[in-house]
Amino acid sequence: MAKFSYLWSNRVKPPIGSLLFLKVWLKRLISLPELTKRNIRRLKLIQNGAKISETAEIGQIEIGGAKKLLAIGSFSFLGRVNIALHDQLIIGDNVCINDGVEILTASHDVQDPLWRHKKAKIIIDDYVWIGTGAMILPGVHLGKGCVVGARAVVSKSVLPGDIVAGNPARPVSTKRSKELNYNPCEFLASNRCWLVG
Repeated sequence: MAKFSYLWSNRVKPPIGSLLFLKVWLKRLISLPELTKRNIRRLKLIQNGAKISETAEIGQIEIGGAKKLLAIGSFSFLGRVNIALHDQLIIGDNVCINDGVEILTASHDVQDPLWRHKKAKIIIDDYVWIGTGAMILPGVHLGKGCVVGARAVVSKSVLPGDIVAGNPARPVSTKRSKELNYNPCEFLASNRCWLVG
């Protein structure tokens, strides 16, 4: 949601001259540098071939590899994430990827005597939440609405709605609600001052 046109057209409009009006606009002015940085990050990735929705939020990500292999859907949020792009990374809508997450689309084959590079695309479906410091390995498919716990290492695909934790990541006993309808970008202070006040 960092695109200014979206925030402007969906902004809350307190009465002009009211105390709330002054508070909202002060918050908006303070948030302007952060919004500008995120817009510039998204624009640079798009210019390098990435397919990113204008409503996706791009934090301080580090990307190695071909940017054209990256696709990010609407209202998805990426914090301080490290991504190795040797194969496709497809991120759906309303995804939240917290700080410290590492996403690797390639590794070396430990069974190969020549230790050759092997790569595989990663698919992250809608409403997935990846906790702080988790690692997603090549070939993983994270099903809709699943949750990856903090510091988990995911080497196998995760079913929709499953909650996984640990190293290696394994399902815990509970499942996530099937009725998901939230926007992780709305929780950012720089967006809330425009959309909520």
